[in-house]
Amino acid sequence: CYLDAISHDRSMTVFDWITMAADLPVDGLEMYEGFFTSLEPDYLDSVSDAIASANFEMPMLCCSPDFTAPSEADRKKAIDFQIQMVEATKRLGGRFCRVLTGQRYPEVTVEQGVEYAKACIEAVLPIAKELDIVLSLENHYKDGHWKYPEFAQKKEVFLKVLEAIPEREYFGVQYDPSNAIVAGDDPIELLRDVVDRVVTMHASDRYLADGTTLEELRQADGTLGYSPNLKHGVTGQGLNDYDQIFTILSEAGYDGWVSIEDGMNGMDEMRDSAIFLGQMRDKYFSGS
Repeated sequence: CYLDAISHDRSMTVFDWITMAADLPVDGLEMYEGFFTSLEPDYLDSVSDAIASANFEMPMLCCSPDFTAPSEADRKKAIDFQIQMVEATKRLGGRFCRVLTGQRYPEVTVEQGVEYAKACIEAVLPIAKELDIVLSLENHYKDGHWKYPEFAQKKEVFLKVLEAIPEREYFGVQYDPSNAIVAGDDPIELLRDVVDRVVTMHASDRYLADGTTLEELRQADGTLGYSPNLKHGVTGQGLNDYDQIFTILSEAGYDGWVSIEDGMNGMDEMRDSAIFLGQMRDKYFSGS
């Protein structure tokens, strides 16, 4: 809910957010690449200290590399930046670093895009392995400042990229059920297809504005975008079937982080989402 304020407007700092979140019933605070005003060790250490002082862990750093850029030079820049983010993840005490494939450029074919994404992710993997950081590929919609949607937004393309990269110890899936809905895919079907590779998860929820149907929102190519008729709400009160989602995860032995994406309507809803997910954890992962 404060991503733009911290990352782009700079009307808030990451330290402000850590302070605001300090009394939420959660275990960690996920970070985003745009939160930081520096990547110098002393600065990152100060962020890490603030997170620890608020009694949180830093499970994952979300990065949005543009690995499908038509220009080889731009792809090289994206690789270099992703490596910096992997190093920052390690500095902050995290274990997971989110990756994307890149934008769905009109001039880049699916075959080219898969090859570009595969080559770039595999170029980052040696550093990730060295630092013991797991790269998590998200079924994303798009980064907020991208012109085009995520190249692998649709399930069939996402699965192609996964199949192209056999690494499983240091490369897995960041699963987001709401993004599957935005793409026009069934989030339960997607989860069943990738559950053996899920290493992290984003939990949010969507609901439809009055008078709107899901079919009316979906476009043939899945590039829905964030329609004003598809709204964020409290996790567990929207279109996602979290009982089914957590049943599948539990049966697969998932024991990773679940990050809350909420708060668009205020911190009270963020708290309600955290309480709901805590109940889901206790119901399905009572031994965790």
